[in-house]
Amino acid sequence: MKIISLIIALGLVAGFIAKFFMPLGRIGIIKTTLLGLTGALMGECISSLFGWGSITGFNFPSLLISVLGAIMLIYFYRI
Repeated sequence: MKIISLIIALGLVAGFIAKFFMPLGRIGIIKTTLLGLTGALMGECISSLFGWGSITGFNFPSLLISVLGAIMLIYFYRI
């Protein structure tokens, strides 16, 4: 249960930060969390591909990777 709450918290925080930098309009908490989770997965794949690190928990590098992944996801959504 602790891992699930950690994943949801990371996704929610990453989604809110990404929406702050690249506004999407009015979407709810569930969609924001899904945005953050998908961004975390996307950021994890890209950062591990280049050898920059991975998501290890709720810490600053993991949050940075998740937010950058969510921002890239919003960018590709707008194209």
